[in-house]
Amino acid sequence: EMLRQVRDSVLDGRPLVMESGTGTGKTVSALSGALEAVLGTGRRVVYLTRTKSQQRQVLREAGAIAGRAGFLCVGMQGRNITTCPLMRDDPDLAAGTAEELSRLCSAHKRRDADGRSGCPFFEGVDEVGAAKYAEALRRDHPSPERFFESCIADGVCPYEMTKLLLRDADVIAAPYPFVFLPAVKRHFHEWIGASDRDLVLIVDEAHNLPEHLRGMMSCEYTAGASRLAETEAAQQGDPEVHRGIRVSEVARAFRECLESALAEHLDGDDGLLPHGYLQEWMMSRFGMPSTSLDGLYEAMIRMGEGICDAKQAEFKLPRSHIRSFGRFMRDWNLCDQEHYVHLVVGADRPRFEAYSLDPYEVAEPLRLCRASVSMSGTLCPLGHYIAELGLEGATEKVFPSPFPEENLMVINVEDVSTSFEELRQDPDTYRRIEEHVAGLIRSVDRNTAVFFPSYGLMDRFIEDGIPGVPGREVYRERRGMSQSELMDLIARFSSSEAGVLFCVFGGRISEGMDFPGREMELAILIGIPFPKPTAKQKAVTRYHEY
Repeated sequence: EMLRQVRDSVLDGRPLVMESGTGTGKTVSALSGALEAVLGTGRRVVYLTRTKSQQRQVLREAGAIAGRAGFLCVGMQGRNITTCPLMRDDPDLAAGTAEELSRLCSAHKRRDADGRSGCPFFEGVDEVGAAKYAEALRRDHPSPERFFESCIADGVCPYEMTKLLLRDADVIAAPYPFVFLPAVKRHFHEWIGASDRDLVLIVDEAHNLPEHLRGMMSCEYTAGASRLAETEAAQQGDPEVHRGIRVSEVARAFRECLESALAEHLDGDDGLLPHGYLQEWMMSRFGMPSTSLDGLYEAMIRMGEGICDAKQAEFKLPRSHIRSFGRFMRDWNLCDQEHYVHLVVGADRPRFEAYSLDPYEVAEPLRLCRASVSMSGTLCPLGHYIAELGLEGATEKVFPSPFPEENLMVINVEDVSTSFEELRQDPDTYRRIEEHVAGLIRSVDRNTAVFFPSYGLMDRFIEDGIPGVPGREVYRERRGMSQSELMDLIARFSSSEAGVLFCVFGGRISEGMDFPGREMELAILIGIPFPKPTAKQKAVTRYHEY
């Protein structure tokens, strides 16, 4: 029924928004239905995921379908240091953003008078050609990691080879930014040789999409970043960016304003700021109108661009903290009061943040494409998602779980609270939670996962040694794990006997991962992952209420 619903929605060119629980076959049904509808039409299926782990699952399912029908399935990943065989062993580039690495890649690819580039792996793309890899993908359906290593072994740039393969791909698995971030989307459409109307978009774990889109439209800047800009300015002789005003003075004024905002407006983790708070402070501090300040910020951006160009010419990471500072100050003032909330945030990263309240504008690709399928196990109420993203005329469908209710035992523990305040203030609450978790692990001699609300609480459990649970192998999700490290962790846990996996809500293991059969038989959830009632969250709620 799900497959037919997807097929019919794509044939009709209408959005489909559906909810169906974990393990009900959403991925394979959506792929099969969409492919059946686009067969012979020249249209493409683009399957959008939030994490690489989810992409791996999509490609595995698509490969199983393609094995029978000969479809070409390609996984596209964002540019990072691990995708470049020329730069990935350089520790100075490890923290490079996609934009910075792209600029550096362009410098290496630039051809000399003899028509040769400075990157042998880029040259290898033309020498080997895409046909060999297209055949391998159709036959073996390797994971992106295995495909990348195969390319590197052949002396070929995996990123450039993937771009070539996109033009003939029937199914493309890609992260959200390739479709929703305008600068990236433009290149993506060039690579695949298709317009919006040629695409069928499938959004997996769609409950994440609105928040992800809001984050793409938001901006923030920290006190620490302003100090880096000041240091960079000193290295450049602290040049003027306006008559008598130097970068260092702007950076210090920013921090003074931030300190004042923290003292006046912080309420808990964050606080709302009056619109124009930062701009008015700067106008008063430097005695100039807003138009002159705008020119000052543009001068900082141009200065930073010059620094980036000089670094790029030397094949160094083209990063400028002055440019980032100028961009934030410019963008902060462009964030209007109607669609943004201006915040001051405390804790260990004091910062200003302009947070987007409305994902409608950046969700435009879902309205321009041939058809879209948004699906998740937790998407109700569907009408709210439809209204938020502007999917007029969308078909709403909820598929109930096909599994017998008696096959799932759900136990609620009611003598503790997972409130952040109580956990912080009442040691006895934490002790009782720890005892419950330890008791549950002891009671079931099977693979068990424990989902924590934060890394901090998980680290505390591990430091305490999980009292009363001797002899059980513990597998631990860590911040910043590489994809290969994460997949190795999951493989070791899945193949273990009575292993214990510690992970967090919102982490990469909590969504889009399959643990069939005995790979995981008990899940312990410490709390329900509702967002904290911060000023930001309250502003989002008010925006949607009115």
